[in-house]
Amino acid sequence: MEKFSYKTTHICKQSGARIGEFKTPHGVIETPVFMPVGTQATVKSLTPEDLKNINSQIILSNTYHLHLRPGEEIVKKAGGLHKFMNWDRPILTDSGGFQVFSLADLRKITDDGVEFKSHLNGERLYITPEKCMEIEESLGADIIMAFDECTTYGTDYEKSKKAMNRTLEWLDRCYNYHKVEEQALFPIVQGNFYKDLRLESLERTKPYIKHGLAIGGLSVGEPKEIMYEMLDALHPHLPKEVPHYLMGVGSPDCILEGVIRGVDMFDCVLPTRIARNGTAFTHDGKVVVRNAIYKEDFTPLDPECDCECCRNYTKAYLRHLVNTGEILGARLLSIHNIRFLTKLMDDIKQAIREDRLLDFKDEFLNRYNKGTERNANLCKKK
Repeated sequence: MEKFSYKTTHICKQSGARIGEFKTPHGVIETPVFMPVGTQATVKSLTPEDLKNINSQIILSNTYHLHLRPGEEIVKKAGGLHKFMNWDRPILTDSGGFQVFSLADLRKITDDGVEFKSHLNGERLYITPEKCMEIEESLGADIIMAFDECTTYGTDYEKSKKAMNRTLEWLDRCYNYHKVEEQALFPIVQGNFYKDLRLESLERTKPYIKHGLAIGGLSVGEPKEIMYEMLDALHPHLPKEVPHYLMGVGSPDCILEGVIRGVDMFDCVLPTRIARNGTAFTHDGKVVVRNAIYKEDFTPLDPECDCECCRNYTKAYLRHLVNTGEILGARLLSIHNIRFLTKLMDDIKQAIREDRLLDFKDEFLNRYNKGTERNANLCKKK
């Protein structure tokens, strides 16, 4: 039987956005979907049971970090990531390409691969496309990414083209090495912020697209409008028979704009990162609970949210936890922020079913943006 398959179940008549079902060996994912990031085989401060309670369908782990610690061989001996971390739903591992990209001062890229120093101890390491596939196969995720070269916003055309060509050459090597049928290999479209390179990358990638594709190299510091322009250029040419994954994007506005532009899968560290800094998404905008205005606010963080945090705790208590450095504050806000995004995905899917996603987007963002501005102004006055 086919281990992976995708089918569209509804297309919004107003926006063209779609709902789909992506079958994997560890369950069916209903798209569009947000994937929490568990970089080191854990979503920071949360258990797998927490993630199931807030309706996370799939999580993401990081090849680079797990290669360094504990090492893919240990994960393999444990029975793979699913058993190692006690998660029985789908897992996606990225290739580590973005982490290598972020180590600009510690790495050297050649056509063969990347030589870099570990950010932990300075150990010299070398990853080729084949080594990347070997690591990801040992980790055992359902969906794995091809090794790619990501370039920064502002990189000139010739360097961007060279990186795009290298990504395509590495893709061919990944494709030829990868043999595990229980894993879906997603190629990554690159090309920086040049529409012709993006379209060329997509067209040359298509022969390698079997189960899905990823769009990389966006949300790397560019204005959001530029990212939307790149998605607009790609959207009409994306293959409809597979899911489309926009890497590293997870703010509510970008999720909505992405779904309308044909994106089915999103991931980002944003919800847990801002939680650790005392910030929460709410229907009425971002709330920075560490601020003094919430010192005597005994109301829920978001009355419309059904998560453990909002059902049981007040802004005043959350502020106390954050400002005293208590781990529970980061944990509760992480639960809330991820639940907020999984609920947003549910609401997006309902709007698609009702053929009113554009109306929903306008209503949601109008309230969210006004609330964010209002909350910031109130805190300044306080």
